Amino acid sequence: MTRLSRTVCALVVALSAAGIAAATRAEPNAYALYALRCMGCHQSDGAGIDTVPKLRDFVGNFLHVAGGREFLVQVPGVAQSSLTDAEIASVLNWILTEFSNDQLPADFQPYSGDEVARYRPGRLIDVDPVRAQLIADMRARKIIE
Repeated sequence: MTRLSRTVCALVVALSAAGIAAATRAEPNAYALYALRCMGCHQSDGAGIDTVPKLRDFVGNFLHVAGGREFLVQVPGVAQSSLTDAEIASVLNWILTEFSNDQLPADFQPYSGDEVARYRPGRLIDVDPVRAQLIADMRARKIIE
C-alpha cells in the first residue's frame, strides 16, 4: 500500500469515526477541516514534514510575541485557503488547543471570523524571514530556547 493510499484510508476512517455531517452543522467541524486541508502536510499529529513546520508543542508560542497572532492567519496556506473566515478561525482554534495548549498564553482568546477577516488580506509572500523574526523574538523573551 502506498503512502498516499494509507493517508487516504486513514482520512476516511478518521472522518467516518468523527461522524462528519457537515451539511447539517451550522458550525464548522474544525477537525474535519484540518483533516481535509492541513493534515496532508502538517500530519495527523501536527508534527509537520520536511520543510513544513510542526504545530505540535510549538504553534501556541506565536501568540506570545507581537505579530504572531496575525502571522498564523497570514501564512499562504491559511490566507489563500478557500475556507471562510469563520472556518479558518475554527481550525486555528482547534490547532492551538489540540496541538499546543501548553504553549498558549494564560489569557488566550480564541480567533473569531471577524478577526481572521481583518488579518487575512495581509497575506505573506515571503514567510521565512517573518517566521524567523518571530522565533528570534520568542528566544529574546525566553519563551523558547
